[in-house]
Amino acid sequence: MSRAMAVFSSLLAPPLARYVGLKQTLGRSFDNATRTLTSLDRFLHNYAQQYPDLNAAAFQAWCQTLDHVVSGERRRRMQEVYHFCFYRRRTEPQCFVPDRALFPRPHQSLQPYIFSEEEVAKLLRAASELKAVPSSPLRPEVIRLAIVLLFTTGIRCGELLRLTLDNYDRRNATLLIRESKFHKSRLLPLNDDIAKEIDRYLETWAQRGLPLTSDTALIWNTIKGGGAYTASGLHKCLRRLFQNCSIFTPKGRPPRIHDFRHAHAVNALLPWYRQGAEVEAKLPYLATYMGHVSVVSTHYYLHWIEPLRTAASKKFAHHYGELVVPAPHGRGRQG
Repeated sequence: MSRAMAVFSSLLAPPLARYVGLKQTLGRSFDNATRTLTSLDRFLHNYAQQYPDLNAAAFQAWCQTLDHVVSGERRRRMQEVYHFCFYRRRTEPQCFVPDRALFPRPHQSLQPYIFSEEEVAKLLRAASELKAVPSSPLRPEVIRLAIVLLFTTGIRCGELLRLTLDNYDRRNATLLIRESKFHKSRLLPLNDDIAKEIDRYLETWAQRGLPLTSDTALIWNTIKGGGAYTASGLHKCLRRLFQNCSIFTPKGRPPRIHDFRHAHAVNALLPWYRQGAEVEAKLPYLATYMGHVSVVSTHYYLHWIEPLRTAASKKFAHHYGELVVPAPHGRGRQG
């Protein structure tokens, strides 16, 4: 995973370099934040005579350079400067720290769309009916495999598009995710159905006489001499499938690719509840499989929906139902 080059030139260059170095040492790529801090550093360098240090006036003037940016993105960049200032205050107690109460209000987080197994089956049938095109001679097979892997493994879109043929171990039925978020690699065991899906895809590839090398992208097309689908290209294909299958969010919009990751996490809980398993004890396994540092990150993907509510209620009733004694018939509330 590439890192943004951090080159600072203002009077704040030393603490900025230490801060970015610390974050990257902790395993974060920190690219977006580094770009924001580089922008702030460039502003302070260009206006060094007017703003010899970062203070309220300098911060406000820098924020005005972001007027063309949507409020959510502007808030994110201001937050990144806030975190740097808070870090700097550890060694410079009198330094400026912006007031977050003056930042743009946060946007309401998007409600993810949780695909059901029936909807995924419908998408797979629709994908199989797609027509191959010169830029994607395996389009039906590619899009079908993308849906299978997104839903059954919960991998991130970027992880999916970085997969190459040598990341799949046919003998051991595993998929290697290399250097993903926080620079962590992980090995995903695949069940027989998923492994057979990949095997059929590779067999089709070989039968058509298409280029097949270890470093070939798994989600492949012929654009620019052959390579992985782009995120926008994959999203365009999936968006068309959502529309054809009449799968929309409550607001009438097609779901996002990232919603497959939410759906994977929720659907992983269902068999555990139905089997009467200790779900909290199993969450670390789900966190590891999804590439999370801890279960705290995994909790973000766990949504309390049907049929999860029903499964959890049945589990509770099975274990503790005898302890719940209904009130005698006809007895009302006592004041």
